[in-house]
Amino acid sequence: MISETEKAQFFILLKKLSESIGVSGHEFEVKNIIVEEISEVVDEIKTDSLGNIIALKKGKDNGPKVMISAHMDEIGLMITHIDKRGFLRFTSIGSWNERILPGQRVIIYTGKTKVRGVIGAKPPHLMTPEEKKQVLEMKKLFIDIGVESKEEAEKLGVKIGSIAVLDREMVRLGGTDKITGKAFDDRVGVATVIYTLKKLSNVNHEANIYAVFTVQEEIGLKGATVSAFAVKPDLGIAVDVTTANDVVEVDEKDWVTSLGKGPAIKIMDKGNISHPKLRELLIKIAEEEKIPYQLEVLVGGATDAAAIMLSREGVPVATISIPCRYIHSPIEVLDLKDVVYASKLLTSFVKKVSTKYVKSLSQL
Repeated sequence: MISETEKAQFFILLKKLSESIGVSGHEFEVKNIIVEEISEVVDEIKTDSLGNIIALKKGKDNGPKVMISAHMDEIGLMITHIDKRGFLRFTSIGSWNERILPGQRVIIYTGKTKVRGVIGAKPPHLMTPEEKKQVLEMKKLFIDIGVESKEEAEKLGVKIGSIAVLDREMVRLGGTDKITGKAFDDRVGVATVIYTLKKLSNVNHEANIYAVFTVQEEIGLKGATVSAFAVKPDLGIAVDVTTANDVVEVDEKDWVTSLGKGPAIKIMDKGNISHPKLRELLIKIAEEEKIPYQLEVLVGGATDAAAIMLSREGVPVATISIPCRYIHSPIEVLDLKDVVYASKLLTSFVKKVSTKYVKSLSQL
């Protein structure tokens, strides 16, 4: 069972993370929140040259190394041109569905200030019937920040290379446990790992936990690749979102997961196949502790686990996924119960990892 207090704690933490700006390669705000949240519950915190946060919570001196990874970055936009009237052209950082961009509000981060704008396009009453049927390409969109000239835009701090995110507040839906906001991919994973570290703060465990909050996952698992090489883990767990396609117009066989039915234990995605023994232990824990769970086979997409798995001589990996609707949009939706249960599953898993167990992973 989970309490209203636990859900409320997650809501507060996730809201803070979701509404911060952390486009790939520019994860600064998110990093500050993470360090503030975990500094009193881990033994060491360091940031590597790429920007990953690597936090160590010590177990036994010779205990196994468990790398738990969640990525800090979100997809975003980057300014590529400012015309003489102050309209901004942009490109994508990460994978966007272009059909959702027209008409959105944005926040442009200049490095010092935040400037609000809107994504505009050719007015629909000027479009031909054929144009109205088409998805507007990003190259035909622009950002309007309300200025009259390039010089005014530059005075606000906007320049080539400034980043932008869609402007969204995280809120509950209809007073339920469902919440909506931006960047749940993967701020909800970040929140889950933070919450787990706090739950383990006064718990004895054999494993040495390396909680790694990675950068640039959305552009090719960059942060996990280098941090796994540095940590040299004995096993790795990625915590990320997965698609919950349980909506109208989608056949049930294509749902992958559903909201409110617990975290998903990944079997396979496009990046890797989870280690069978790790998967079996996660299932066993869930069943013993009456944690609802789902099994996930995802045809497309990958997580940090794919990069961790290929580090050095190879690392056994698994993934705990939080079901999420409308991923890579500003209105992602998830269920707080799934998040709390994901943390409970991860916490119990860490407690059970021992040197003996790690050795068994390589045995036939």
